[in-house]
Amino acid sequence: MTNENRRLFILDTNVLMHDPMAMFNFEEHDIFISMTVLEELDSAKKGISEVSRNVRETNRLIDQIISDASFDEIRQGLPLERIHPSANKDALHLGKLFFETEPLLVELPISLPSHKADNHILQTGLALIARFPNRSVTLVTKDINMRIKSSAVGLHSEDYYNDRVLEDVDLLYTGWETLPANFFEEHGKQMKSWQDGSRTFYELDVDKDCNWHANQCLISDNEAGFKAIVRSIHDGKAILEYMQNFGKESQGVWGIHARNAEQNMAMNFLMDPEIDFVSLLGIAGTGKTLLALAAALEQTLDLNIYNEIIMTRATIPIGEDIGFLPGTEEEKMTPWMGALMDNLEVLTNAENSNSTEWEKESTQQLISKRIKIKSLNFMRGRTFQNKFIILDEAQNLTPKQMKTLITRAGEGTKIICIGNIGQIDSPYLSETTSGLTYVVDRFKSWEHGAHITLQQGERSRLALYASDSL
Repeated sequence: MTNENRRLFILDTNVLMHDPMAMFNFEEHDIFISMTVLEELDSAKKGISEVSRNVRETNRLIDQIISDASFDEIRQGLPLERIHPSANKDALHLGKLFFETEPLLVELPISLPSHKADNHILQTGLALIARFPNRSVTLVTKDINMRIKSSAVGLHSEDYYNDRVLEDVDLLYTGWETLPANFFEEHGKQMKSWQDGSRTFYELDVDKDCNWHANQCLISDNEAGFKAIVRSIHDGKAILEYMQNFGKESQGVWGIHARNAEQNMAMNFLMDPEIDFVSLLGIAGTGKTLLALAAALEQTLDLNIYNEIIMTRATIPIGEDIGFLPGTEEEKMTPWMGALMDNLEVLTNAENSNSTEWEKESTQQLISKRIKIKSLNFMRGRTFQNKFIILDEAQNLTPKQMKTLITRAGEGTKIICIGNIGQIDSPYLSETTSGLTYVVDRFKSWEHGAHITLQQGERSRLALYASDSL
């Protein structure tokens, strides 16, 4: 451990529990894993949770690193390049992995319980500082309290940043952009337009600094009310399509009409069969679930594009868990699907406003046969063909869980991810590390994916005031 140009990062247990590949994300710098961390990993390896799976993957990676290595080689540090999954390993310049091969203990400057694992890690960090005074030693941990204690004893600490999709959630892609008031004055003369059936398209020149994305919505900031969707950008040319107006009385979806510009954008993507993936992000009451369910019923029951609607969500309670629920998979999921039932009631009344009670009951029975409620726990290994899948409360999923679900989609399947990153209930996720944030950022340039951030609440004046004031 003599290279003073390399920083030395001490990994806390929770970092490896969160990301087994964390060891490879510190570039050329060295990694140190204490025996306390190995003990904690050993105690958490059993189980079927994602944390347990990550621990087992971490153990397998460490086993590959130390395989066939002698004790002297372990003491001198093992190079991380040799087991990195990258095909071009020669181009990598990773550091070494060091283990606690001898006692590294010093007295803590303040009185802390000696039996706690966190305090042993702090002692190890201070001992490394004393042994290598010319090296920069940093503890990497996702535990806020651990970082506080580390600062209090004089050990530099940092959060694990590699899992962050963005530095700031305010930089998250919204899916739409307001055009300047003079947009037509600048581009109107060179803009070409044509029609393909009922669809209207425009073509205009864009410079290399244009930051538009495929399926991004453009709204003009003038009385003309120009609304378009960017369909493609190639060779300095952008193709725009004029947006349908689902706010008109004649263009409702299952009796529902868009109440604002953001809902209209969302409706355009939800009803577009060429869009395979749609993410809707917004505060409570913006109509995310209602719009998605209305589009699902329209395209499943009336247009026969999809043969079934599948609803699912992450089962994380707001308060204390109520315990195990009896019944089948669908019966166990029913209490979690209150939003589905509430919106179905609204949609049934909207579609059959002039119908008799018997007709309404018949419609409800028909709808119930075409909607299936599934648990995320049983998604692995499945393939869904020609399904309209709605994933509610997606902000509580990790990027890995999100990948597991989306890769279940077969031919003809559309997936809608709905959530509010301001209401994350999972203790291990934040606005910048949520799986919903992850997919919004990764899908923003794909020609068959779309995202809209809804900001205007439409549930009620009470809900809107509560969202703004509480």
